[in-house]
Amino acid sequence: MAITVNGGNPSGRRRFHGSPALSEINVTPFVDVVLVLLIIFMMTAHVMEFGIQVEVPKVKQVSDSAKDLPVVNVTRDGELYLNDKPVNINDLGSILKAKYHDQSAYLRADKGATWDPIAKVMSALKDAKITVNVVTQPEDSADRKRR
Repeated sequence: MAITVNGGNPSGRRRFHGSPALSEINVTPFVDVVLVLLIIFMMTAHVMEFGIQVEVPKVKQVSDSAKDLPVVNVTRDGELYLNDKPVNINDLGSILKAKYHDQSAYLRADKGATWDPIAKVMSALKDAKITVNVVTQPEDSADRKRR
């Protein structure tokens, strides 16, 4: 009496019949994850415009400028920041004169800020012979239709 084991293969090894093993890596899931991360980054990038929370007023026309100019921020509470660093109004003029004499600077003021700190900043910029560029946001089309 004879018994056949392993399908009658005398070497004892199995033979695979059909398609060969896959040697390629499926990159479709990887591409999907990368595209989702790209979309998330694109949607959150506009939030990271500046590190200090200031809600600037909106206007109809804004010209873009890509210059590397100093930015003076005035928060709703009247706090002052020069390039994201806290600064005292009494020191602002001398700092601007030393580093940015005869240049331009951006003034970002929260729309809820009182006029007093804004006027003091503008006076310090004038004393340092620095041209003031006021930062605003363009109006949304929905804002224009409401008027």
